[in-house]
Amino acid sequence: MELKRVVVTGLGAITPIGNDVETTWNNAVAGKSGAGPITHFDASKFKTQFACEVKGYDANAHFDRKKLRQLDLYAQYAMVAARQAVADSGLEEAPNLDRNRVGVIVAAGIGGLHTFEEEAGYYAVNGAEMGPKYNPFFIPKMIADIASGHISMDYNFHGPNFGVVSACASSNNAIIDAFNLIRLGKADAFVTGGAEAAIYPAGVGGFNSMHALSTRNDDPEKASRPFSKSRDGFVMGEGSVVLILEELEHAKARGAKIYAEIAGGGMSADAYHLTATHPEGLGAILSMKNALEDANMKPEDIDYINVHGTSTPVGDISEVKAIVEVFGDQAHKLNISSTKSMTGHLLGATGALEAMFSVLSVQNDIVPPTINHEDGDEDENIDYSLNFTFNKAQNRPVRAALSNSFGFGGHNATVIVKKYEE
Repeated sequence: MELKRVVVTGLGAITPIGNDVETTWNNAVAGKSGAGPITHFDASKFKTQFACEVKGYDANAHFDRKKLRQLDLYAQYAMVAARQAVADSGLEEAPNLDRNRVGVIVAAGIGGLHTFEEEAGYYAVNGAEMGPKYNPFFIPKMIADIASGHISMDYNFHGPNFGVVSACASSNNAIIDAFNLIRLGKADAFVTGGAEAAIYPAGVGGFNSMHALSTRNDDPEKASRPFSKSRDGFVMGEGSVVLILEELEHAKARGAKIYAEIAGGGMSADAYHLTATHPEGLGAILSMKNALEDANMKPEDIDYINVHGTSTPVGDISEVKAIVEVFGDQAHKLNISSTKSMTGHLLGATGALEAMFSVLSVQNDIVPPTINHEDGDEDENIDYSLNFTFNKAQNRPVRAALSNSFGFGGHNATVIVKKYEE
């Protein structure tokens, strides 16, 4: 069968560097860090006392009191971003919109961690005396698929509806699933992306126990420093990004604006370690090769790679090895950047955020930077002849961009976007 073409017609975002798409993008291009001291709880006794939090968010401006009782913060973020994206796309105003053919796949790597922590903590302290006493919304607030359900109910969208959980690859997997269902003719459009809100004691303490987080408490804004020798772990972020994916002819028929085209997606498993990437980047190699094959593209067709680039000692090295293996000589002609240096790591939402950055890079011919690299901070295991776009955005033609996301469990997912042409 002939596969249908899929385009991006709407974007929504609430992130550590902006509560909408325009602000987030402008701050990324400007190289602004979203890191600062943790405000969600008292982190003074934790090894890591900072994160990339969403700023200036007022839940009451978006939801009434009754609705807020049903929503963990991660689902709130998802719904806010989805509302922005749907409004941006104009999808709801489409004449004769078949809501049975509009689906929702919004991912989370963890889901309602804060809700779980609160409810389980209350029982641990009070259970012996009072017995089990749980909020009736405990389970539906906590589960990682519930954001998709809430969004579908917001808009009466009856198409395929589920969540995806593959750790930090989750929202790339969600985008790939939506892309595949549309091009197979199973739906006309999808609300897709990811959301996460895990900057709470269990999240920070859990990652601290794994020695995964940076502990640069004296200088949070410079703590996320991918590809620098002094990197010491990732900086946790939170928020949500949602994209509207749409079948091309459906989008054209309603006169939708088109940001970019989804060209292909690739997936793989490291099959190596619970939390560490394969040291030679074998899973990343497979994921990128699979994405290029799916898109019917060659390495020389890619101008920009938004890397997973978490600022961990092992992960950065293995991803660079994988890029050199897949792209060969082209690896030295394209731009690479890790936008996590500014946003932190949004866990299950990170793929959607970086897919959005890739879409906007293609649309605007701008590559956002990898900030926080200093002269003399080179790692002998990293090839610095590659263009990591250190510290300053670069204007250049971006015909196509590739975005990598890798997750605990060895999950790898790669999305390719390209300029839309008739």
